[in-house]
Amino acid sequence: MAADDLDSEVFEINDFTTASEWERFVSRVEEVLNDWKLTENSVGKQSPEKGEYTSGTWGEESKDITFADFKFYITHYFLKQDCKDDGKDRREEDALPLAMQDLLYMNNDFPPRAHCLVRWYGIREFVVISPGTNCEAIISESKCSLLLSSISISLASSGCQVPMFVQIQQKWRRIYAGECQGPGVRTDFEIVQLRKVPSQYNHLSGLLDIFKSKLGCNLIPLPPVDVAIRFTYILQDWQQHSWPQQPPDFDTLLGGEVGGVEFGNLPFGACEEPISELHLATTWPQLTEGIVVDNDVYSDLDPLQAPHWSVRVRTADNLHCLLGDFLTEFFKLCCRKESIEDILGRGLAEEDGKETSDLSSALSKLTEPAAPVPITKLSVSSMVHSARKHIRRRRHIDESPLNNDILNSILLYLFPDAAVEKSSDNMKDNTAQSNSNRTAEQEKSADDNLFLQLKSAPSDSLTYRLALCLCLVNYSYGGLPAVAHLWQEFVLELRYRWENNYLIYGRLDSGPPDLRCCLLHQKFQMLNCCIERKRARDEARKVQERSKEKEHKVTESSGATITSSSTREVSPGKSWDSWSDSEEEFFECLSDQGESECPHPEGVKDNSKGKAEGRLHPYNNLTLLNSAEPLYVPVTQEPAPMTEDQLEEQSEVLAKLGTSAEGTHLRARMQSACLLSDMESFKAANPGCVLEDFVRWYSPRDYIEEEVVDKKANTVLTGELSARMKIPGNMWVEAWETARVTPARRQRRLFDDTKEAEKVLHYLAMQKPGDLARLLLPCMLHAALQKLKQEESLENIPSVKKNLQQATTQATKLLHPVNYDYNKLEDFINQLVVMETVITRARSLKAKFAVNDDDEAEATDDLEKFVSSLLEEPEVVVIGAGQGLAGRIIHRLFINAQRAALLAPVDEDLGSDRKLTGASRKVPDFPPPAGREILLRTCVPRPAPYSKALPQRLFCVLMRDEFRLAGAFSSDTSFF
Repeated sequence: MAADDLDSEVFEINDFTTASEWERFVSRVEEVLNDWKLTENSVGKQSPEKGEYTSGTWGEESKDITFADFKFYITHYFLKQDCKDDGKDRREEDALPLAMQDLLYMNNDFPPRAHCLVRWYGIREFVVISPGTNCEAIISESKCSLLLSSISISLASSGCQVPMFVQIQQKWRRIYAGECQGPGVRTDFEIVQLRKVPSQYNHLSGLLDIFKSKLGCNLIPLPPVDVAIRFTYILQDWQQHSWPQQPPDFDTLLGGEVGGVEFGNLPFGACEEPISELHLATTWPQLTEGIVVDNDVYSDLDPLQAPHWSVRVRTADNLHCLLGDFLTEFFKLCCRKESIEDILGRGLAEEDGKETSDLSSALSKLTEPAAPVPITKLSVSSMVHSARKHIRRRRHIDESPLNNDILNSILLYLFPDAAVEKSSDNMKDNTAQSNSNRTAEQEKSADDNLFLQLKSAPSDSLTYRLALCLCLVNYSYGGLPAVAHLWQEFVLELRYRWENNYLIYGRLDSGPPDLRCCLLHQKFQMLNCCIERKRARDEARKVQERSKEKEHKVTESSGATITSSSTREVSPGKSWDSWSDSEEEFFECLSDQGESECPHPEGVKDNSKGKAEGRLHPYNNLTLLNSAEPLYVPVTQEPAPMTEDQLEEQSEVLAKLGTSAEGTHLRARMQSACLLSDMESFKAANPGCVLEDFVRWYSPRDYIEEEVVDKKANTVLTGELSARMKIPGNMWVEAWETARVTPARRQRRLFDDTKEAEKVLHYLAMQKPGDLARLLLPCMLHAALQKLKQEESLENIPSVKKNLQQATTQATKLLHPVNYDYNKLEDFINQLVVMETVITRARSLKAKFAVNDDDEAEATDDLEKFVSSLLEEPEVVVIGAGQGLAGRIIHRLFINAQRAALLAPVDEDLGSDRKLTGASRKVPDFPPPAGREILLRTCVPRPAPYSKALPQRLFCVLMRDEFRLAGAFSSDTSFF
């Protein structure tokens, strides 16, 4: 029983040595201070230089701490400074903490960009404890006192001399209470915040009374109080300045569009004023009490007489710029998945479906070796015109997504040669070609490099102009449906040009597609190449027909009929313009038409007794090895041009053949089609030639020559094939043995222009608007970068110029991969929008700070530097204050705004304004200050007259809806 009583007594014992929640909180604060090494005295830190609080770098580190279940953030703010050892290893024992010394420094009063505690107290290092994100504010007085006592104990226990603050009340009120401790001294930081300014404290004299009463110093006379004053005036009215954009011209075709948008020219700039406010701060630094008078009756604080002026601008939030809006909408178009059929509606059930199926299968039907149906029914042109008829019958003008007049204007801009009558074909060709060459010469500049870097297309090319038009149509004239409509009409125009042998102009250089350009530009180049080949072939056929007509006339007059063995019979109804050659069709070479010799049958292999055909010119005075005949360069077929997607497909096919002997042999045969064609042309041009002759012309390095002394002691030049040409099963040897004696004009075409053109047109017709936008995205970014460079060159902003160079490099990396990273592209477009915004702001400021013609060039340079500084710095000093050039302009801006607000006549002449003095000045030059900041500081003993003299500071903020007093009052804890 006694044991049970003993056990019960043990369980009821309370251990009062266990730490409470409050003690754990204090301990945790001390741990954080030790972790951040704030318990060590700062040695070697010098006084901050003038403006260092703004230009210097501020550091910040934060941790989470808890008080019971209440979460706090403890954050350390500090100005990064280099510690310099001036020979003193340790500071004096009775030296004041750095925070107390900072209270009296005057080099960094009113910093424009810093923490509010830095502005109010001038300290360079401090710690703040604030409630967590979802925690309630510290409102009750008991909780505030508990936190203040906690930080007081933490500072005393750790020996930390960095001031520590606690944020109390609601966060939006920005009220802090804090403390700083040193050896025998302490500073209390207190803040008072009211919504209205009490009338008795609405001036300097009333604030001085508060400060002196708070000090409670009984010294007579009281040490003088240092005063610093800043008044801030806000200018918001820009009515006297022109619009940031040209007003819309409703009489033009593109009327109603702000910014003067036209085809081929991207818009630029903001539709609203980019500068919302201009803040003028007039400062009276380092005054002494009694020098200025400011009470409820009279004030000496005239802004024009302030010795120091500084200006900052406040920019408009969420500013919409035209170029950025165009790019953003175009980028959104890239993410759309709808097809043209989905957007414009499907065809009329069965008939349109049948026409569409006929059109899509036209290519396969036309390239079949034998067609059992009549050729006239397989004509691609008949199918296309039938489909076009159905489309236009179904879509009325009123229902068209794109206005007919705008559509015609866009097509005329894209195809300017269409304005020339079709009958004057040659004149059109010459004129368009010369214009194209002239444009190409003008555009050869740094831009040539830019489009190659971005894998875009040349400026003013068809692809480039198409991108600009699609962007404009997407933004202003109907969005996605209008884009689909325009693309459909564009493809129909390309088909019309293909069928009627009209070249496509717009810097589409002749020859194979340029793989350095974007894929769509390569497709246009391929189509143009097909048209050129087709025109050359048709022209050759016409020449041949004219020669045959002459022969027929001669034979008819003699009563005989001669037929040419070089021409196959052509089926009735065959169209040379739209019908592809079959498998047995021969290539008609325009360069061969001048020759008069009769062609040989195509199947001849033994060229020893044949007559030469297809000669171009002798080759370097060489002769055939087996005869004394000169070696001639033959007329050959050009290799088939290919776009990059075709090259990729070919590479995939060749790779799939594998590495087996059969696959390797098949791969070599597929790649030797051009070699075989050149061998056949060479045999036709050089009867009696051998493989060594061909190698001497085609690959001279594979024919090794050396000098040998014969039996008669004569030096003879002999030669033989290289080692690789003698390898058994060499493809060159096999191709030479199978090559027939056939000139280029009678060979099977390496490049079937009809087939390739239909491939291109089918590829274009199948593109969805979203896919099209992705293909044109490099051109759009190219155009945007060009526009930004053009606009920046007018304003000369160094930061934008540097950013543009970086943006060009970044765009090169983003646009070269086949699959774009759309998140990075979106960020890149946002960067371009930021640069446009900066240029727009600079233009607006330059218009406001315009220089008169009477001003000197030096003054112009000063103003340009001033405007540039406004964009890059948080606050800019006005040289000469109100008497300088920039100061006079600012003064005039305020005068005009004041008179406009009070409906007074605006006088632009500043000189006449100065004559209005005293009672004659009805309208004040400046509005009432939006904010007044008064800084009072002194050094007096507290709390007793025999205490140590310590820094005292009071920062006062007087605004229309706020009255704030932030005081730092130091006291001696040793002699009190």
